[in-house]
Parts: sequence; structure tokens; C-alpha cells
Amino acid sequence: MGDGRGEKPREADETLHLRVDALRADETMQLRVPPPPEPSVPAGGRAERRRGARAAEGAPADASGRSSGRSSGGRSPGLTSSLPSGLSAARERAVAALAPLLALLAPYARRLAPYARRLKPLYPRRGRTGWRRWIPSWRQSLGAVLTSFGLLGAFLVTAYAMTDIPSNLNSYATQQDNVYFWSDGTPMARTGWVQRQAMPLRDIPPDVRWAVLAAENESFYSDPGISAKGITRALFRTLGEGDTEGGSTITQQYVKNVYLTQNQTVSRKFTEAMISLKLDNAMSKDQILEGYLNTSWFGRGTYGIQRAAQAYYGKDVGKLNASQAAMLASLLKGAGLYDPTLSKANHARAVERWSWILDRMVKIGKLSPEERAGYTKFPEPLKSNPLYDTGEQSDYLVELATQYAKKAAHLTDKQFDLGGYQIYTTFDRKREKALTDAVTKARKQAKRDDPKVAADAHYGASSVAADGRVLAVYGGPDHRKQGYNDSNATTVPAGTAFTPFVYAAGLEHGVRTSRDGPATPVTPDSVYDGDDGVPVTTPEGPYWDRSGKKVAAHNDGGRSYGRITLREAMARSVNTPFMQLGMDAGLATVRRTAEASGLLSSSIGPQVPALSLGNSTPSAIRMASGYATFAAGGTHTEPYSVRRVTRNGAPVALTVPHASRAVGAKVAQEVTEALTDSFRTAHPEVAAGRTGVSGKAGTTEKDTAAWYVGTADSVSTAAVVYRIDLATSLEPLPLQGLAGTSDNSVPYALWSAATGLG
Repeated sequence: MGDGRGEKPREADETLHLRVDALRADETMQLRVPPPPEPSVPAGGRAERRRGARAAEGAPADASGRSSGRSSGGRSPGLTSSLPSGLSAARERAVAALAPLLALLAPYARRLAPYARRLKPLYPRRGRTGWRRWIPSWRQSLGAVLTSFGLLGAFLVTAYAMTDIPSNLNSYATQQDNVYFWSDGTPMARTGWVQRQAMPLRDIPPDVRWAVLAAENESFYSDPGISAKGITRALFRTLGEGDTEGGSTITQQYVKNVYLTQNQTVSRKFTEAMISLKLDNAMSKDQILEGYLNTSWFGRGTYGIQRAAQAYYGKDVGKLNASQAAMLASLLKGAGLYDPTLSKANHARAVERWSWILDRMVKIGKLSPEERAGYTKFPEPLKSNPLYDTGEQSDYLVELATQYAKKAAHLTDKQFDLGGYQIYTTFDRKREKALTDAVTKARKQAKRDDPKVAADAHYGASSVAADGRVLAVYGGPDHRKQGYNDSNATTVPAGTAFTPFVYAAGLEHGVRTSRDGPATPVTPDSVYDGDDGVPVTTPEGPYWDRSGKKVAAHNDGGRSYGRITLREAMARSVNTPFMQLGMDAGLATVRRTAEASGLLSSSIGPQVPALSLGNSTPSAIRMASGYATFAAGGTHTEPYSVRRVTRNGAPVALTVPHASRAVGAKVAQEVTEALTDSFRTAHPEVAAGRTGVSGKAGTTEKDTAAWYVGTADSVSTAAVVYRIDLATSLEPLPLQGLAGTSDNSVPYALWSAATGLG
């Protein structure tokens, strides 16, 4: 037997051989042992299987059962040997310092260890196949859900405890008036329709209260102040669509009205819910309902149910019936959409919601079926708010300034109705008084001369500066009886007062005597046929109307003037040359020139030869603005009635109109010179010694309107007299002498009074 060196390795299952030869001192005895058996899946419960799995995945053990990665001292030799001696000592000191704490926590850790091991995810899970290997156990899922609810509950409790009911009310609960000023800075009007008259709940009829509750929150007296379903829906809309409307309780709406802003955000909605919960515990339901009814916006500038009752039905809230209350309750969903006087679509929505509210009142037992059967006709509200109408001219001025301020400052009706605005208008107090006095005098004279004709008389007038400022208007006799503003109405034709725009179009763009030929320049000295009844021609021949007749132009009184220059035709109010000039320059060109000068495109008449003689229906404000373009050297500035707006002293940004070129400066000067000749020819005594004054009368073919439009000291004024029976239609009636005679024209009298020449 050899010494064993160089022998091949033996298999694990071979028999051990013990050599009993005499051993040398350097020889060793070799002991071969079989390898350990493969680990088997432990039997028993899930916990045992997990422990077995973890043991199988751990570090291999040596023959003695200890981890091969640990030394007998329990420390990792590799880690110890890899650390410098200083760090190793520091580590040992830290462990020693923490030893008491660890010893104290050890019993608790041992108790929690089994539960922690159960919750600890083991992925992929043993004993599962496919995607199920990655699904948490029911214990893990339940633990996650309970933990989430616990954290959410803790957050809500903390938020509720930290939320206080604000001590100060916001601007929605402290409404202010809007104040209007004349151009000299003195107060002109103060709108008081936003003032709220608080009403005790005992003075608000039960039908009114329950109409509101049926519409907005029928469970008000039983809910905790918030609607979980509504808040969830609102948050979903906010995150998904940017809309938080819907589902708010009366308490939430009251909180939003008096404590918060109207910003549609998640944070505002959350704060609203917290305050609502606290408020519901701090105040009685009746107190909350009373506050809500006195602070809610109902449109027409009104806040609170009392002002709404006065604005829509002209009566106190105590006199409302259930039907009227249901109509007012429908406005809480949005007065801009449910005020039935604003549009047909609004009316249809209001009727539908009114009926729904009454049905809801029956369903919740607050209105009997017999009472409901008596409310079949929609309670039509008043057409306008009677709370702020004074009947004076200032009402028309306030109306114009309000419309312009909202548009220029980009304010919604609701924002403007909050109040606190100072509106500095362009209206001149002296000019306004002179114009109003002149129209009042004319009205009295008309009633004396012919009361029947005067009953349908309308007088519209406006003064507009060359830079676009509206200095004065006359809108009607009494805003309470006639909200229709005669100065801003587009109802009657301009007649021959429109011819300066035809003249400007010809001078600016020339004329074409052949369809494809070049444009031929036109000057004030260009000659046209001034005879009455001259047929209107095109490059192809006479112009035929749809009935097969030749279209001919006519002069006032059927008078003929022969060959006449355009400037002289303007001075002597000869019509026929301008109808032909319009055809030669092109009716489309005439239209563009009139619109560029200030007339609204919606008021321009049909594009037929009569366009040149004023079949358009501009308002007095727009006619004055158009003539002001010529006084401004051919540049046009949109008319505006507000020069500055502030809110509680802070400036509000306005969109400012800018001047634009309508016609050339030379053309504007030539038109002005022709209008100056027209004024001097018609009124030589007044024109003597005066400069900077121009103007022209305007008549219509069917005698339905009489105008005078002109400029003095760079301010253009337009005055119109016409007849309309507003109770029947907007179709103009014959004047029947209401406008006076050509030598004693009522429109000219109004114009001269407004310009200081009367």
C-alpha cells in the first residue's frame, strides 16, 4: 500500500480506508464524508413553508450547522477585515451604546416579527403559478387598505381641527354700489341695485324657502352640511374637466358666498367642505338658510331674495306665491342662463326648471297636488329691473357706460354686479343738458301741434368727438317707460345724410366706366347729371330692378339741376349725382368706406343703387362717429363712453380703441369742405363769421325719418326724428310734419342746440 500521494480522488460513496501502516510524522489521515442531502420542502403551514424557503435561499451552512459566512464569534470576518481598525472600533462603540435600547425593544420585536413576516411581500410567491405569483395576499391587501383609511382619517381629523370659520366676510357678502362720473369728475349716478336688504327668515314665506330647498338641497335639514357624493363628483370634474359645479349643499354654497372666492379649484372645494362641517355645528340650520337666502346672486344686479323679488316682480318677498318663488329659485342655477327675459332659449330653460321645482315641492310634501295643479301658467317677470331706474337721461348714459365698461374691462355680469367700481365716463354735463333741454322743448311743441302724431314721436341724438369720445346722447323721454335707447337704435334709414360716404368712396378709389377698364380719378369738380329722374347706369347699360323697371334717382321736390359738380351737388343736397357715383365707384366700395368710417356692418343696407341714398339704418351714435372721421382727417376711432375704470381706487385695465385710417387726409378735407358749403348754403346767417362748422340734412324717400348731421369744433353731432309705435312693431311711420319744414327743421334745431349754435 502506498503513502496515498498521487492517487486519484475517490467517489463520495466509496468506503473509507484506514491505513494502519506505520505512519510517518508528516502523514495525515484523510476522512471522506458523503455530501449533505438536498433540502426538501418543509411540511406544515404557510409560515413553515416560508421559513423553509428563506432558509433554502440563505447562505450555505457548513458541516457544523453554522453559516459559512459567519465566524464563531458572530461577526463577518470579511467585513471586519475590510474595515480599518478605527472604523471597526467606532462601530463596536455604537453597537455598545445602542445595546440597552435594543434590549428594551427586543421583546416587542419578537412579538411583531411573525406578523411582519406575514405582511412582507415575497415575490414571486411560492406555490403559485403564472401571474398569480405576483398578486399580494389578502392579508397584505387588507393591511394596505386599512392603512390608507387610517391615514386618510387622520388627515381629515387634523384638517378639521386646524380649520377655523373665517371672521371676515368676502366681497360677495359686502356688496357696494357702482359710481359713475361725468367727464369733469363730478358724480353722475350711483347704481344702488346691488344693495341687499336682509330679511329675517320668519318674514320669508315657507313656500319661498322650500322652493329654494327643493331646487338646491332638499335634504338640508338632515345633512351634516356637506354632500360626500357631490364633493366626489365635483373633485372628479375638477381633475378631469376643470369644472367643480354640482352637488353642493346649501351650507357649502353659503360658505362659498360669504367666506371664500369663486375660484373653481380643488383646494377651494376642500376648504369649503371643512368650513361647512364646522359651520353646521356652530350655527342652526335656520341661521344658515337665512344667510344663504340673503347673500345669493339672482341676476339683474340683485343679491338676496328680497331684492330679487323686487327686481323680477316688483313686490316684497312676503307677497310671493309658490309659482313666483319657483321661478326665482331657478335663477340660483345661473341667472345668465335662466333669466327668461334675456332670450328665447333662456325662457325655455326657465319654464322647464320652474315646472321641475314645483314638482319637486310636491314630491317632498311641501306643496299639495291640488296647489300644484293651480300653477300651470309660467309667472312672467318684469322685463326690466325697476330698482334703479330714475327715469332721467342719466339712466340711458349709465346703460351705455355699463355696456362699454364690461366689454372693455372684460367683466362678466356677475363680476360687475359685485360693485365697488368707479366708472369715469366721457359724457359732458353741459352738452348733455343742452341736448336734453332741446329735445324736451321739441316734444312739448309737437304735443301742442299734433298730439296724435306726437304720441309716436322718437328723438335720437348723439355728440361724438373726433377722437371717439361720446360726449352726449339723448335716449328717450323716460327710461322707466322706454328702455329702448333712441340714440343707439338701428331702426330708421339714414337717407341722404349717407351721401358723404359715397362722395368719400369716389374721391378715394375713383370710378370705373367700363367693367374691366382702369379706375378713373374723381375730384370735387367732376361733373354729373343733376336732373330729377335720371336713370342709373352700369358699364353694360341701364340698371333694371327685379320688377323689370329702370332704376332712376330723384331729388327732393322733383327738382332738376342740370350738369353739376360733385362739390356743388353736396352743397345743394342734389341726390341724383351720388346715386350714379355710387354705381361708378362700386357699391361694395361704398360699403367698405362707410364701415371703415364707423358705421356698423350690420346696419348697412342691401347692395343696390338705393344704398347710395341711405337705405342703411345706422344709429345716431354711429352717424356722428362717421362724420367725426372726416373731422379727424380721415382716421376713425371707435366711439367709447368710458375713459377710466377703477375698483376701490385700483385701476382696472381697459381695452383702449385705437385710430385707424379710413380715407386719405386729402379726401377727408374735401368731404369736410363740401359739408361746410352745405351748411353755409342752408344756414347763411348762422354760418357768417363762423369757422370749423359743417353739416348736412338727411331725408328719406318715404318720409319716415329726418336727420341733421354735422361738425362744430371737432365734435360731430347727429340728430334724428322719426315715428314708431313700439307697442305694435319697429316699422317706421310717416312723419306727417313732425320734423318741421326744410327752413325750420326740428333735427337741425336739436343739432344747433347741442353744438351751441342755436
